[in-house]
Amino acid sequence: MNIFARKLGRILPAAFLCGIAGTALARSPVVRTDSGPVRGQTDAHVASFKGIPFARPPVGELRWRPPAAPAPWRRVRDATAYGPDCMQVPFPGDAAPLGVTPAEDCLYLNVWTQTRFKGRKLPVMVWIYGGGFVNGGSSPPEYDGSAFARDGVVLVSFNYRLGNFGFFAHPALSAEQAGGPLGNYGYMDQIAALKWVQRNVAAFGGDPHNVTVFGESAGGISVNALLTSPLAAGLFQKAIIESGAGRAGLPARTLRGGTNSAEATGVALARSFGIEGTDADSLAKLRAIPAAKLLGNLNMATMGANPNYVGGPIEDGELNLGTPVALYAAGKAQRVPLIVGANSMDIGFMQAKSVDALVEQFGPDAEAARAAYAPAADTNVGLAAFKAGGDQMMIEPAREIARLLSAHQPTYEFRFSYVAASLRATTPGAPHATEIPYVFDTVAARYGKDLTPQDAAAAKAVHAYWVGFASTGVPQAPGEPAWPAYQPGSDEIMDFTLQGPVAGPDPWKARMDLAQRFSERHAAN
Repeated sequence: MNIFARKLGRILPAAFLCGIAGTALARSPVVRTDSGPVRGQTDAHVASFKGIPFARPPVGELRWRPPAAPAPWRRVRDATAYGPDCMQVPFPGDAAPLGVTPAEDCLYLNVWTQTRFKGRKLPVMVWIYGGGFVNGGSSPPEYDGSAFARDGVVLVSFNYRLGNFGFFAHPALSAEQAGGPLGNYGYMDQIAALKWVQRNVAAFGGDPHNVTVFGESAGGISVNALLTSPLAAGLFQKAIIESGAGRAGLPARTLRGGTNSAEATGVALARSFGIEGTDADSLAKLRAIPAAKLLGNLNMATMGANPNYVGGPIEDGELNLGTPVALYAAGKAQRVPLIVGANSMDIGFMQAKSVDALVEQFGPDAEAARAAYAPAADTNVGLAAFKAGGDQMMIEPAREIARLLSAHQPTYEFRFSYVAASLRATTPGAPHATEIPYVFDTVAARYGKDLTPQDAAAAKAVHAYWVGFASTGVPQAPGEPAWPAYQPGSDEIMDFTLQGPVAGPDPWKARMDLAQRFSERHAAN
């Protein structure tokens, strides 16, 4: 019988074997992935598995190559600690500081699930972190997936390459990898992680046919790209975009052609290291640059002043097809249920020396802009410009995405306006990324001793809507208001306010109309 069992273990699919074992993870948190077995840890009714390789280390000859399948292993691999986050210079003041030291060997993912799922398939959520494509990782405590697992969702998070490791082009690379996707190695990592989920999540109790991909900031921009890239088709069934821009966002460079192309930038980077050629030998020299030197001082604070970095995803025609709003208007999007929204004091980059100079930028809408952003005579120009910039970059584009996609698929718009009690004295609205610990219900980790019962209750509500959406495709939460699907005529949203979730017509409709007109005028010029 033991011989038969050993033979059976070599023959049966890993997911089937893991599905049997997975019903008893409380006793032995070991799961067999398609690369080998991993042992996690349990806490109450949650089993977590961290630092699972989903690709080979992208180092040496594998730097600037599509992710390759990880080398298989036979012995049970410890999966109780995060793998390294990807190479970066940590950003001072990051709302989600890393929990581990970054390294170039960083393609690892994490899974949280219930210890006893009794054969039923659980919905799956896959998280993509933000950080401007130069910062971020899966290790911050704010991204812990325990609350999702507790509430019946398998949560998966992963790392993807950043900066010049993740977004880089060079004529020698184009020659080496002719016929395949180029430049967007960070996006390739994201697709590889989603494919890993398709192959393996059933072993952790998850349903590979009920996957929700969600992300914030650069992660939200990534979700836009996944919704429009044919290479991601079929890898998920629902999507959530949190502060993911949508109009100009991070303007992408084209792969080749002209002095501002991604390839030209790659040549300039190579030249900064004394590498002049564009042949295979020059590429070998580029791959031999020590990771710390290639990284330099690149992060969110310095990326704008770095002429040798492409600035993020490259418009390559396969993984990044262009501006999301334009693509959605052309009908190029996966037809999946969608949540999209932004925060009430989201990030943006409008600048002016005075309120008068700010509102003058709105041309015929100058007085409407003054009423929206500087209604008081003593309004601080910095605050007014920040509000206007947030509308331009994040808040109004979320509405435009909702308008365009609601014609084809169930779409739900939100605004996150809740401000933690400890921040209200100094913060007039919800800043960029502050919704994340509410979505994950990790506000205790974020606010510690400053957490109030109201903060905790707000997190329970937001988190419940995300769980409901992952489960059914409708963001519904027990005991909370119904969230209406977005319709352009009624312009209804769900606003997460200090008074709790409030569903109804957008109270900022006139302000959003103003922002839309501004964007459309500037796009036409």
